[in-house]
Amino acid sequence: MKNILVSGLINIETTASVNSFPIEYQAIDYNFFGVNSMPSGVGLNLASALTTLGDKVSLLSICGNDALGSVIKQELKNRNISSKHILSILSQTPQSVVLYDKNGKRQIICDLKDAQETTYNIDIFKTEAKNCDCLCLCNINFSREMLPIAKELNKLIVTDVHVISSLDDEYNRDFIQYADILFMSNENLGNAKSFVKETAKRFGNSIIVVGMGFQGSLLYTKSDDSFTELPIYKTRKAVNTIGAGDALLSAFTHFYTNGCSPKDSLKLASIFASYKIGDKSASSGFLTEQELLKLAENI
Repeated sequence: MKNILVSGLINIETTASVNSFPIEYQAIDYNFFGVNSMPSGVGLNLASALTTLGDKVSLLSICGNDALGSVIKQELKNRNISSKHILSILSQTPQSVVLYDKNGKRQIICDLKDAQETTYNIDIFKTEAKNCDCLCLCNINFSREMLPIAKELNKLIVTDVHVISSLDDEYNRDFIQYADILFMSNENLGNAKSFVKETAKRFGNSIIVVGMGFQGSLLYTKSDDSFTELPIYKTRKAVNTIGAGDALLSAFTHFYTNGCSPKDSLKLASIFASYKIGDKSASSGFLTEQELLKLAENI
């Protein structure tokens, strides 16, 4: 298995099921076992998925020196992920609230606290990156300074810019530019293939994956300038789609860095993600590699 560095957000995520969107006002709604809180965030989601699949993960992130920060570090210990490089340098630990309905639709309210104005210790990154085969640098500000260094080290860079609509997106431009493997959502793309073509032409990304929700996924490979469309795989009832994109990226990275073709990697990643969304939280519901391969035998 590979050594993979993950730099990304960790927060405390509260999920709450709702009857439907838009939410009809009422003073109180008794929702027994419908509200759950646990550590999550893209960084933790990727690290948890990759660790479950069998990779050795070095997780870099920041949190507050507070009770919630302690909860995060304990949860990482429970998941056999080192908290050595989780720096307690924020004024408060970030939090999010995710509302989701029975159809899988969700609304995310994200409070990053002062994470976007805080930098990470770049010397720690340099030391850890040298020993890793692949760097998953999530599109949070403290990962930005790591991008050119990763390129200088000739490391494989994977990132997800999530919901974007323009290649001139000032916030995400650096992440798009430096990524060897780029993930994004089709939510605001318009014509996904045209957008991907323009992205590859301008930035030269080797692989681009577009998550298309219940429509499946789209794969572009620069080596043969080709597109491959994969369907959605139904492995169990969808409960909450939050974290599906993180699961897709994690499993793709795992299999691709271990020698699978882009198409085979994405198929396995799609099955992995479809199973994951049968769970309430973004940071749980992950299969081991053995469980995934067994499940894939019948698909």
